Amino acid sequence: MSGRFITLEGGEGAGKSSNLEWLAEALREAGVAVTVSREPGGTELAERIRQVLLEPGAEPMADATELLLVFAARAQHLAARIRPALARGEWVLCDRFIDATWAYQGAGRGLARADIAALETLVLKGLTPDRTLLFDVPVDIGLARAGKRSEPDRIEREQRDFFERVRQCYLQRAAAEPQRFRVIDAGQELPGVRAQLRASLEEMLTWR
Repeated sequence: MSGRFITLEGGEGAGKSSNLEWLAEALREAGVAVTVSREPGGTELAERIRQVLLEPGAEPMADATELLLVFAARAQHLAARIRPALARGEWVLCDRFIDATWAYQGAGRGLARADIAALETLVLKGLTPDRTLLFDVPVDIGLARAGKRSEPDRIEREQRDFFERVRQCYLQRAAAEPQRFRVIDAGQELPGVRAQLRASLEEMLTWR
């Protein structure tokens, strides 16, 4: 694969989605071919799985079901979109990827690390993001932002402690892999966030 794989991670209301297109446009202006996607989702089939995952329903979803659906969507996303784009030499920007699974299903749900690791090996087959931008924001601020934008989905309806576990897992993963992660202080106002992104963008453009 000759392209680059960049993921954006963070909890609710961290501002990933609102900065994703800004980053993609900045890369395009620099002459980089970019594919923008998200997880769960990114293809027609994976988006249908996303709908099942996130829509509240009368029947409670088992934690194991959630985990398997996440990886089912990811397998399709990788096969149909991410790997082909990387093979074409494009840079893929993805709103969430494997770190989200460790944070939400691992730390948040408390699912077994061995089960997540086994599925990661099966589905990713060694693929790792070249850079992960972690948008970090205190849980209370993030939830307040998220509450203003739309009705909460099934996962957004979890309790505050759930999201604290998610945030701590993200920060632990960033500390463990400093070469891959860049932590963005997403609690700042937008100009401050964009300044941090510009610094990360300039660093990534040196890859060329």
